[in-house]
Amino acid sequence: MSTLSIKVNIAGRTYPLTINREEEEAIRKAALAINKNIEELKANYAVRDAQDLLAMTALQFTTELQKESKSVEHEQLLSDLKNLDSRLSVFLKKSS
Repeated sequence: MSTLSIKVNIAGRTYPLTINREEEEAIRKAALAINKNIEELKANYAVRDAQDLLAMTALQFTTELQKESKSVEHEQLLSDLKNLDSRLSVFLKKSS
């Protein structure tokens, strides 16, 4: 893995980063998403403090991530239960 030095701007501040080359696109997209969310918050609320806007963005993104995580866990659990049900059905048929 080769590394790359980049600079990303988040909420008007520049952050120098050394990253793996493969991560560049994801990091730039993440910074863009953060800045977009901050601008939406500025447009919809009277909040102007960068720290407050970053905190609100972090809360929104983390809440969305937790919802997605629960959904994935639910889908995996449902799949596992269906698999178990099938295996039990086969076992019970053989036992009869």
